Amino acid sequence: MRILGLSSFTHDTSAALVEDGETRAAIEESKLVRSKGTKGIPEAAIQFCMRKAGASWQDIDYVAVSTRPARGWLRRSLAGAKLSPLSPVAAAYFQISEVGRLARELGNFRVLRHANESFPPKVLRFEHHLCHAASAFFPSPFERALILTIDEEGDGKSVSLAIGEGNRVRIIRTLPHPHSLAWLYSQVTQLLGFVPHLEEHKTQWLSLHGQPAYQDAFRDLMRRRVGDLPRLDSSYIEHGLGGHFELCSTFCRRVGIAGEKPKLTESQRRALAASLQLLCTEIVTEIIDAARKEHGIDYICLAGGLFQNTLLVHSIERHLGLNKVFVPPAPGNAGNSVGAALLTHHHVLRATRKRGASNIYLGPSYSRHEIKNTLDNCKARSSLQTTDERRFESAAQLLQAGKIIGWFQGAAEFGPRALGNRSVLASPWAPYVKENLNDFIKQRESFRPFAVSVPDEDAARFFEYSQLCCSMSSMARVRQDVAPLLEGFVLPDNLIRLHIVEKSSNPALWGLLKHFARYAPAPILLNTSFNLFGEPLVVSPLDAIRSYACSGIDALMINSFLLSKAPLPVVSRMPEYSVRVSTPGIGRA
Repeated sequence: MRILGLSSFTHDTSAALVEDGETRAAIEESKLVRSKGTKGIPEAAIQFCMRKAGASWQDIDYVAVSTRPARGWLRRSLAGAKLSPLSPVAAAYFQISEVGRLARELGNFRVLRHANESFPPKVLRFEHHLCHAASAFFPSPFERALILTIDEEGDGKSVSLAIGEGNRVRIIRTLPHPHSLAWLYSQVTQLLGFVPHLEEHKTQWLSLHGQPAYQDAFRDLMRRRVGDLPRLDSSYIEHGLGGHFELCSTFCRRVGIAGEKPKLTESQRRALAASLQLLCTEIVTEIIDAARKEHGIDYICLAGGLFQNTLLVHSIERHLGLNKVFVPPAPGNAGNSVGAALLTHHHVLRATRKRGASNIYLGPSYSRHEIKNTLDNCKARSSLQTTDERRFESAAQLLQAGKIIGWFQGAAEFGPRALGNRSVLASPWAPYVKENLNDFIKQRESFRPFAVSVPDEDAARFFEYSQLCCSMSSMARVRQDVAPLLEGFVLPDNLIRLHIVEKSSNPALWGLLKHFARYAPAPILLNTSFNLFGEPLVVSPLDAIRSYACSGIDALMINSFLLSKAPLPVVSRMPEYSVRVSTPGIGRA
């Protein structure tokens, strides 16, 4: 039984193919078309899923889509009428744009129904937040769990609370748009000068460097009622000129920011970000605690765009205990393609659930022959590393010499994070490595942290972490005596972005880390996404070669082919892989 799952048609579109309950392929449209602003039917992603499964449209039994357009239109229209009864022009503009959106989405369903005239697949529609809940619960290790989903707006709703048990997910409570912390997060992101719906992660990291001086003002935004989900105070919301809801000037005056386009000082920006992050932690914790008490369930699954915020997830884990929380590798809109397909498998076909069946590397992979053809077409000089030993040795020597390498191996990751198959790697002990990565490769703000990758069996020596760090969905804490080893990369409160590498799921990066330990104090490497500024993660060999050639990356290991902009260095090995982390000054290059 083959099920093609599609995310909603609004943003971050993706496709996934589930066969007999196993997710065989999944990819975001943006990665394939090399543009972050994807909408509509994810045609390239669908073609990839079909190709990987060796299927055509006549082999697809169901197409499951994570949206019900008519219901979403009705809910958004009612919300707009309630919030703007005294603004007829803005409300009329809003209604016109909503009718246009409904027509486009219904048109997309007509296209899907006629994708194959001879063998038309059965097209199913599911509630957006139900798909979020399914994408979190069905791959989780829990037999029974509470499921909290929060995004900006999905089918006219922003928050849902559900219970997952066995092969069923049941929504028990919802909140309509725009009563959402995710919507508020986007509004404050825009106020801080970042791009909303794209750069919320910058707000998250900026919050680490400020004090929550505006926490009272943010708390006034939320109306809390016993036994109900917190709602935004509607006096702070208005219709904007574009027909969308906006945070009105009342809030700016409340925090002491004047003017239509206020110019914020750096301390104000940091304080706003810190106050918002604190509010999110408080509200989400309140919701979870109340639901756990009411239903007697200890385990929590989280999904929706808000839970791409790893600081928030870590705070929840600290409150509940490690390994009691599950977040899928793609918690945002893209993950709903998997959620819709799994809902069909379990709710429609009533199939038995396979717990913990969460795979990360679901995107395209390329053979040595395909990579060689691309290298030849690009006239790129490379050397073939004929064995894994030579491949790891060459990469480890480059890293120990302070070089930054692109690491392209196996199938591309599904989700927003680089998890070792499409990564840029560097030694944390190389001189000026942060400056080189930020200024010449990533071209990003200095306050944004880098992740570190470490083999699974070595991680406990250095960090306190949960299994969510396998997909970088949460944060870890550096052990107190280890902090000097990673000086410059440890965040306030001894936090660190951590990527746990398991040999079974990523033998290539695991082997490199073990090899690197022969030259370095520990089997730890900096890991950041392999992409040019403003672009999605690389997927194909051509993407990787272009990003390597157009940036400050020193070398590229693409499968077994090594490209280098300088001759390979010769470095000496450490006598033995053994670290005494309490030694003063250890870890400096």
